[in-house]
Amino acid sequence: MDGVNNSGVSEFLLLGISESPEQQRVQFWMFLSMYLVTVVGNVLIILAISFDPRLHAPMYFFLANLSFTDLFFVTNTIPKMLVSLQSQNKAISYAGCLTQLYFLVSLVALDNLILATMAYDRYVAICRPLHYTTAMSPGLCILLLALCWALSALYGLTHTLLMTRVTFCGSRKIHYIFCEMYVLLRLACSNTQVNHTVLIATGCFIFLTPLGFMIMSYVRIVRAILRIPSATGKYKAFSTCASHLAVVSLFYGTLGMVYLQPLQTYSMKDSVATVMYAVVTPMMNPFIYSLRNKDMHGALGRLFLGKAFQRLT
Repeated sequence: MDGVNNSGVSEFLLLGISESPEQQRVQFWMFLSMYLVTVVGNVLIILAISFDPRLHAPMYFFLANLSFTDLFFVTNTIPKMLVSLQSQNKAISYAGCLTQLYFLVSLVALDNLILATMAYDRYVAICRPLHYTTAMSPGLCILLLALCWALSALYGLTHTLLMTRVTFCGSRKIHYIFCEMYVLLRLACSNTQVNHTVLIATGCFIFLTPLGFMIMSYVRIVRAILRIPSATGKYKAFSTCASHLAVVSLFYGTLGMVYLQPLQTYSMKDSVATVMYAVVTPMMNPFIYSLRNKDMHGALGRLFLGKAFQRLT
């Protein structure tokens, strides 16, 4: 990847959502706080799952990887964003911008694919409980995760390589907080129809196909839950899916507002939606998954208090 593209652009300027110094100071402290909460929350989830043998199950294996992905995701964007908001040097190199774009696109896709894999895990656990041990064997879990990584890496590489064909000959100013795809395409002075067509086509495959799979899985899960005779059994079965449903709704709700639309209609409200999926969703995931999960409560307690917590419980 060259440091200069074919139009001679060597860097971009990340100006943020607002150029007002007062608003940028507020944004700096807001994003710094959210970043620290996100890092601490996701690291605690990873540590709790790693060190507690009771959580060495497929569901928590994928949850730990989701937390790692979210941790990687925010670290790819927010530190540079904070530097740009706080300092006078708002420049990001052309190569640095494309590198940030690659990981941004890849990790969003990876988040989505892991969520689909977690839906399959819940489907097998509730609809085929007698086959759960064999259907979700450690080997298959690793294979599914490897497939998720491979597809997301290919997805990110495709769009990053297409972006290298785009010519930038006008403004280098990015009125945004990181190198987001739609923002860069709006700065282009060459034809970006191919980029937009491939974005829609691959986006439908990498996002809508897993979404359809998740919907089908939950239709079958709901049918299975309704067949459970006791109200307690129904509640227990549904509670294992509630956190996943909340995260999927938050993820697709914010993502759909940004990317499932024509490039020409992209506006500031979509920038806010992008902040939602890029910052808020990774921050909320640890809270959503641990809020009503007794196993996670116990694991976090043992992580902090060790044997003292075990005596209390």
